[in-house]
Amino acid sequence: MPLFEIETDAHIIITWAENEDDAREVVDDAYPEDELMRLTKRPRDSWVISKGALGLTDRTLDPCMTARECLSKSAGDKVNAIRLYRMETGCDLEQARIAIESNMVMGW
Repeated sequence: MPLFEIETDAHIIITWAENEDDAREVVDDAYPEDELMRLTKRPRDSWVISKGALGLTDRTLDPCMTARECLSKSAGDKVNAIRLYRMETGCDLEQARIAIESNMVMGW
C-alpha cells in the first residue's frame, strides 16, 4: 500500500492509502475543516524527517535534552520554554521555536 504525504492548512499527515481518493478521505474524516494544500505519493514505504530541516544538526549541544529541560521548567508553556531555550543556548528565535515545537510534538 502506498504512503502519502498530505499537507493541509493546519497539519501534515503521513498515511497509507490504496490511492489518492482514499488519502483524501483520511483528511476529510480526521480534519474536515482543513483545506487540502498538497497531496504527494511517496516513492517508498517509509518516512524520514531530516534533522537538518528542523535545525537540529549542531553536534556540540543536545538540543532535545536542552529543549526538554526548558519545557519542564516552563511547565509546558511554549513561549516561556522558547525564551528559556534562547537564554540557555544563545540561538535565535526561529531556531529556538523549532527546537521547542519539535520536542513538544515528541511528547517531551
